[in-house]
Amino acid sequence: MDSPLVSVIVPVYNAEKTLDRCIGSILLQKYRNIELILVNDGSTDASLSICKGWSEKDSRVIVVDKQNTGVSESRNIGMAKASGKYLQFVDSDDWVTENSTGDLVNRAEQTQCDIVIAKFYRVVNRMKEEKGNIKADIILNRKEFLTIMMKEPANFYYGVMWNKLYRRDIITAHRLRCCTDLNWCEDFLFNLDYIRYAETFACLNTPVYYYVKTKNSLVSRECTLNNIIRMKLKLFNTYRELYESMELYDEHRAQVRKFFIAYAKDSNVGYFFVHKDKKISGSQ
Repeated sequence: MDSPLVSVIVPVYNAEKTLDRCIGSILLQKYRNIELILVNDGSTDASLSICKGWSEKDSRVIVVDKQNTGVSESRNIGMAKASGKYLQFVDSDDWVTENSTGDLVNRAEQTQCDIVIAKFYRVVNRMKEEKGNIKADIILNRKEFLTIMMKEPANFYYGVMWNKLYRRDIITAHRLRCCTDLNWCEDFLFNLDYIRYAETFACLNTPVYYYVKTKNSLVSRECTLNNIIRMKLKLFNTYRELYESMELYDEHRAQVRKFFIAYAKDSNVGYFFVHKDKKISGSQ
């Protein structure tokens, strides 16, 4: 089987303490046919220097330096620079398994699906816990996937971008971008937009990612009731329209509306999709 090029996109903001671990885990994987796009979001620490150091050692590394405008714009710039068949996203304070990209690509190529969604490890201090939702290596159509997702819409498994492999041609054809109006939950909104155009969903029961849970993050401090309500109202229209487009809303109206009381199982404060400091790098 040919090894398709994968563009791995990493937004970077003041990540000097964790950046070497993150980048090293990507470049030292068994799967070699990658381009690593590091988008420095106006860091004020040594992050840019670390990125440039890796680019000097490995020709697969592309460094983009820009003013601080936030993680969504960083991802958008990364997507615009990407040339791979597939896109993979990694956050700079996390890291990937030794064959994360290979496992995702093998699943995508074997199934010819439009997106792969995988299990991950949640890391708290020195403890790690395997997390996921769909526990079998199965292939689903859009209606089947949405029927399962509506049961736990706030689960990180569905909402984040870092446990998935996307097809770049779908993103390009439909001009999909991360929303720059949201400081958090922008992952989920992007995924809702992508799901609208994906026909087949391949689940991977192998963990591919180490997600570091950060306590007392800036986002958790900004999680006021007013902010939560404003964010959910913005997201719900897209969420509801997706189910309406599949003629699932009328039949499952009550279940879909539970979106408003859904809890993110991996959040620090129990609200819907609370992320880490990196998620709001544009609002420093």
